[in-house]
Amino acid sequence: MDNQKRNRLLAVLFVGVLMAALDIAIVGPALPTIRDYFGVDDRAVTWLFTIYVFFNLIGTPLMAKLSDSWGRRSVYLADIILFAVGSFMVAAAPSFTVVLIGRSIQGLGSGGIFPVASAVIGDTFPREKRGSALGLIGAVFGVAFMIGPILGGVLLLAHWRWLFAINLPIALVVLVLASPLLPGQPASNRRPFDWAGMLILALMLSFLTYGLTQIDSTRFWASMAGLRVWPSLALALLLLPPLIFLERRAADPVLDLRLFASRQLSLASLLSFGAGLGESSIVFIPALAVAAFAVTDSTASFLLMPVVLAWAVGAPISGRMLDKLGSKAVIVSGAGLLTIGILLLSFFPQSWPIFFAAGVLIGLGMSALLGAPIRYIMLNEAPIEERAAAQAVITMFTGVGQLTSAALVGAVAASFGGGVVGYSSAYGVIGLVAIIMILLALGLKSRAAELATLAQQETPSENSRIAIESLQ
Repeated sequence: MDNQKRNRLLAVLFVGVLMAALDIAIVGPALPTIRDYFGVDDRAVTWLFTIYVFFNLIGTPLMAKLSDSWGRRSVYLADIILFAVGSFMVAAAPSFTVVLIGRSIQGLGSGGIFPVASAVIGDTFPREKRGSALGLIGAVFGVAFMIGPILGGVLLLAHWRWLFAINLPIALVVLVLASPLLPGQPASNRRPFDWAGMLILALMLSFLTYGLTQIDSTRFWASMAGLRVWPSLALALLLLPPLIFLERRAADPVLDLRLFASRQLSLASLLSFGAGLGESSIVFIPALAVAAFAVTDSTASFLLMPVVLAWAVGAPISGRMLDKLGSKAVIVSGAGLLTIGILLLSFFPQSWPIFFAAGVLIGLGMSALLGAPIRYIMLNEAPIEERAAAQAVITMFTGVGQLTSAALVGAVAASFGGGVVGYSSAYGVIGLVAIIMILLALGLKSRAAELATLAQQETPSENSRIAIESLQ
């Protein structure tokens, strides 16, 4: 594939990932309107997010594994179609139940868009350009959080349904442009799909997601003892041994446990969990601003701009640095910047200059953790025929980290009485997590060892050779 065609492919992947990412950020301004339109309460309307995240987590391993077996093109296009169908259902929904069904279908489709796009980059871009390409894709999330609320507010002036209808022409453009560009046929050594493992994994993620989202951070221990939380978390834990049993014996496991035999891949998974914790904690910055500076809620939401701007700018830069310095240097630097920014919020929460500086450091730190660097490790280390499945592991660990962080930050803040003391204490805990991430990142391969691994990829095994030829 020549450079011009690769650039067109990257642009199409960028638009597809941006469409899915925007659908999280764009919905926020419409929640009160949708709640009032259908006459539901505040707890019910939060399911617009919860059910999307839930099916996104399930769709991620399913779609990723299917793309490894059936080919990137067919699965990526199927994901876009599912996302469009879900968007249409929400836009035309006569009831709130149909809205939730549409959001479920959206989440299922979006679950495969990012990991499959990352795997496509590994399949089609030379090793010296993978980091830059992943960096551009990683910038999507900063862009989405930056323009999502604004775009949502503009479309809301017409009708809340336009927030979802806008996805239809975008999806059509992606389908038309992506079809001739994406790599096509799957490997010829296709094996039976691991439906038993997929079912157990889906159930485990279901119980885990429900349990974590039902935790009331203002009544943490009381809610943990409630029937909505601990039974779900216990069932998720009990399903882990049967999942391991099934995956060790599956011919083509949906979650290949051999990935975790590599120290590099195990560290990448733990780092993605920590990055998810850090990312979700950003949501509480406006609450800290309200308590520290007595600003209104609407003003406080704009105080996230230093974070998202730094993220959008930093993601492509960190991608280019990956190609020059390697993943260890970029991730250690990112974890260091995140640690400094989080601890500044913890120790100096009532200083405007430090507040803004902390936001920039957090944004730059997240841009060097989420998106390109950890996915770069997975592309380099995972077998070629398992690339998308390995990307799904990163997405799942990040998602679980995000869900855990929401409960953790809220619980610590509430236990210290809320307000400035509560949120600054919560950020102190996240700062400790960030320090642990630095220590984990120091255990990653050096650039020399990473290049040696990449060189081995260029002389692949017979199975890998068949997979490569099928993707040409």
